[in-house]
This record gives sequence, structure tokens and C-alpha cells, in this order.
Amino acid sequence: MWRRGTRLIWRSLSAHPIPHAVAMVGAFVFVLAAVGGAWILREITDQLIVPAFADGEVEGNEVWTAVILLIGVSVVRGVGVITRRWFLIMAEMRTQRDWRRSLLWHYLDLPLKFHRSKPTGELLAHADIDVQAATMVLKPLAFSVSVVLLVVVALISILLIHPLLALVAVTLFPILAMLSRSYTAKVEGPAADVQQRVGDVSSVAHESFDGALIVKTLGREAEEVERVTAASELLRRDRIEVGRMRASFEPVIDALPNVGIVVLLLVGSWLISRGSASPGDLVLAISLFSLIATPLRIFGFFLEEMPRSVVSLERVDRILDEPVVTSRGSKSIGSGPAAVSIDHLDLSHDGHPVLSDVTITVDAGETVALVGATGSGKSTLLEAVAGLLDRDSGSIRFNGVSIDELAPGELSGAVALVFQDTFLFADSIHENVALGQTDSAGVDAALTTAGASDFVAGMRGGARSLVGERGVTLSGGQRQRIALARALVRQPRLLLLDDATSAVDPVVEAGILDNLRTDLATTLVIVAQRISTIQLADRVLYLSDGEIVATGTHRELLNRDDYRSLVTAYEQVESR
Repeated sequence: MWRRGTRLIWRSLSAHPIPHAVAMVGAFVFVLAAVGGAWILREITDQLIVPAFADGEVEGNEVWTAVILLIGVSVVRGVGVITRRWFLIMAEMRTQRDWRRSLLWHYLDLPLKFHRSKPTGELLAHADIDVQAATMVLKPLAFSVSVVLLVVVALISILLIHPLLALVAVTLFPILAMLSRSYTAKVEGPAADVQQRVGDVSSVAHESFDGALIVKTLGREAEEVERVTAASELLRRDRIEVGRMRASFEPVIDALPNVGIVVLLLVGSWLISRGSASPGDLVLAISLFSLIATPLRIFGFFLEEMPRSVVSLERVDRILDEPVVTSRGSKSIGSGPAAVSIDHLDLSHDGHPVLSDVTITVDAGETVALVGATGSGKSTLLEAVAGLLDRDSGSIRFNGVSIDELAPGELSGAVALVFQDTFLFADSIHENVALGQTDSAGVDAALTTAGASDFVAGMRGGARSLVGERGVTLSGGQRQRIALARALVRQPRLLLLDDATSAVDPVVEAGILDNLRTDLATTLVIVAQRISTIQLADRVLYLSDGEIVATGTHRELLNRDDYRSLVTAYEQVESR
């Protein structure tokens, strides 16, 4: 645990050395001022207070000198505390910022397969709760480090007073070390369980909110409450277990210094009675021991937080260790519509083959319809072409350039994939289409090509109208057209439509496809079910069980019984 905790701390120290260093300086200033103040109290006791009780007379200038010294030491201590806290919080917040940025950028770089295998709530918990918990051990770091200096200086000072008093102080630290070792060993497992339970609760809650429509329509409110309650109960149980351990550890840490002070008082009084020490020596010893008491509590907090911080950072690191395949090439697809060449492509999910030996060529500017039964691999093929899925074998080329040789950002800039199930942000239509671009004319043109300009113009705010979370204020067909416009505004050289107009009226869909042919210089691959859509394609690729079994025009493929049966079934469904 200590080794892992040290690595955690070093990552923050090496990334932000200046704030940590200034915080350490502030902690050391506090220590020196605090110890200096204790020595001043010793002199005040022996030179002012004891003589005042004995003779009844004290020089006024001596009193004022003592007051000024105490005030000065207090101011220096305050400056040290403020410096330590300010810069340590700065270091902690900057560390959180860095780790969150690393995690979020890694989320963006991770393949689609990863995101489909992880609950959204768990990913949110990593970026929020785990990162925050991982830096909790940094809060008392500077003061905990300064404890070493404080203990050394204090013990030397007490030793100078009397070895017997120093012996009382020394006995505390082995006890503290044994307690901390026992605590960290016991709490590591439960602390890991707590962080896992937090992610579980976040996942269940996120699913319930995200599926609010299903929950409402199926009347599953009580069942969802029960799911959240069950996950929360497990979290409550594990947190109580950790809290029980802390409740046993913290009182002992608090009690040790107080017990030491009582013992010092007894031993010191006995030494004074024997003439081996002065009252000022006892005041100095108790003051120094009191100074150690507060840092010991903070050091105890440091020991408490280390297991949870280590576990939390390890959860974050497991995500950061997920492999990312990034493009290291430097080539460009070029200008104009992109030709696509797929050669002997194999792709599987969890060991199950989805695409087998797929070999096709789509010419630049060609419109191709991808037809096949449900589960035949149509969507998987488009996602592979868009670079969202890793291939088992085979190659994908654009204008003769391998997908692996493309420069970073080249693929996303040239290829646009629009899904059947669209996602819109809780923002205006304009922002959902533009996604940060400022060319309003381009947004308007994209809306027109996507057949969305009429219904957008009819809205009260036009393109500035807010659509609500996930676009809930729009119909399915309207959302699909906005998503299509979002792809078109980038003027892609290859446009992939995964049944992206399925919720649109067939007449409107025909108009959209005609607009794509006339308004956009692009290669178009469409997953199609409607006969009207299939007939608009220059060529049809027929998939069955992950293989391209036929290619040709729609009229040519009608000679195949299986193809004819499939599209006839589509036509019957469409006519209902």
C-alpha cells in the first residue's frame, strides 16, 4: 500500500512541483514558528510568570516584549498555514484537472467496442468520484511531510529538557506505526468495494433516467426504485464497514497525544519536585507535545485516505491502460468523392464472426444500397468502414490509401456515418448541426439538403429553437433529418447512411436522396429496406450471414429467390 501510495503522490509532485514546493515551505514555516513559540513560552514562564508569583513585581517592558514576540510568532504561523493550504489546494485541483482531462481524452480515443461494454454510469464515476477520491490523500500531504521535521525538532527539544520526558514522547510513534499498518491492511479491500458500489449506483441511476420513456410506458417505476435501492443498500453496507473501521482508528489517533500529555504532566511535575526541571521546562515539553498532537491527527487522516485514494486511482488507471489504436499515418484521402475498396475483411464480436471475407469496391460518386436481413452485418460493415471497429483481418482503402495510413483526423473529416437511432444534444438545432462551426449559410444549406428546412422554419425560434435532451421535442423523422444535416454540413467525401431515413415519409426520403445526388459531391452507401430507396441506388450489395453473396442492380438481383423474398417482405411491411 505504501509503495502504491508513494507512486500516486509522486505523479502529482512531478506534474506540479511548484505549488507542492511552496505548500511544503509554508508547512515548514509553521513548524519553525510553532516550535519557536513554545521556547518563548518557556522563557516567559521562567522569567516572567514564576518570578511574578514569587516577588509580585514584573518589568513592564519585559511584558510588552513577550506580547510582541507571541503576536509575531502567531502571525508567522498564520502565514505558514495560509500558504500551505492555498498552494496545496492549487496542486490538488490541478492534479484533478490533469487526471480528468487524461481520462476524458482517453474515453474519446477508446474504440466503440469499449464504450459498448461499459455502463455509462461507471465511466462517469471514474471521471468524477474516483478522480476526486484519488486526490484526497494530497490534502494533508504538505503538513504530513512537515510532521517529520516537527517531530525531530520537538523530540530534540524535549530531550534537551530531560531524557525521561523524551522517552514518553518517543513511545507514541511505534504505536502509531503499528496502528496505521493494521488499519491500511484491513481497509483496502472494503475501500475498493465502496468505489465499485458507487459506480454501480451511478450506472443504475443513469439507466433509469436515460430510459425514462420505457420506465413510464411500462409502469416500471417501482421496479426501478427497487433496483436503485438494492444497489444503494450494498453501497451503504460497504460504507458502514469502512466507517466502522475509521471509527475505531480515529479515536485512538486522537487519544494517543492526550494520553501522552497527561503522562508528561505527571512525570514533569515529579521532576520539578526533585529540582530536575523548571516549570518553564514542563510548559515547553507540553507545548511541543501539543504541537505534535495536531499533526498526528492530520497524519492519521493521511493514513486513512491513502487506501481509498490508491484504490480510486487504480480504477482510473485501469481505464487509461485500455489500449488505443490511433492512426500514425500521414496520408490524405484527397479531394472529391472517395472510392472505397474492401478486400477480404473479417470482423468478429467477442469471438463470434460477424463479417467473413467481405470484398467489395464502391466507385467514387457511386450510390450503393446495402441490403440484407436483420443481423446480416450491414451496420457492422459501415462502422468498420468509418473506422469505429477493429478488423480481425483484411484491408479498407479510400482512393487507394489504406485506412491505417491516414493522418489523424483525416478519416473523421472525410467519412460521415449517420445512424438510424440519432443522438441530439440539449441545444439549439443550429448548434446540433454546426457543432461549433460558425458558417450559418452552410448550416442552412445542410438543413435544406436533408429536407429539414421547412419544419425548422415553422418552429417559433427557427434554427435557434432548443430541442431538449436527446432531441425529445422532435419527432423521430425530424431527429433523423437533423442528424443527417449534421453530417452534410461537413461535406463528407463518403456518406454512410445506416437506415438513417427509416422514420421519414417515403416521399420525403426520395426527395432527400435526390438532394444528396444533386447538392453533394460524395460517394453514398445506404443501408436500405424500402424498395423506393433500393431502386434509387446505382448498385445493390446483398449481404447474408456476414458475406457479400451478390452484387448488381436491383432488377438483376430480383432473379435470386432469397433476395426477392427479402425485398418483397420489406414491401409488404411498407405497404401496411
